[in-house]
Amino acid sequence: MASYQTAKVSNINGRPNQFIIEDVQGRRYFQSYDSTIIYITTQGSVNLDKKYWDYSRTTGKYRNIFLGETKKETEQKIKSGEYQLLDLNIN
Repeated sequence: MASYQTAKVSNINGRPNQFIIEDVQGRRYFQSYDSTIIYITTQGSVNLDKKYWDYSRTTGKYRNIFLGETKKETEQKIKSGEYQLLDLNIN
């Protein structure tokens, strides 16, 4: 019988529509509703969606929980180039 590995999906603080996803390679994602907000590579590089990273107050609240930092800290890391803004929602 074949063995299949699947991604782990959990809700942030039990909230519906706020998801943490970890794939079998160890990449991590934060998804709010149907939009990917953050993608963290296996090397630890943090990529935020350029359109949705600060889309709403609710998205921001759960983004901060996922990253373990404040919006101000996130903005500083974007400005310094530590975090990249990319289009994570190409359809």
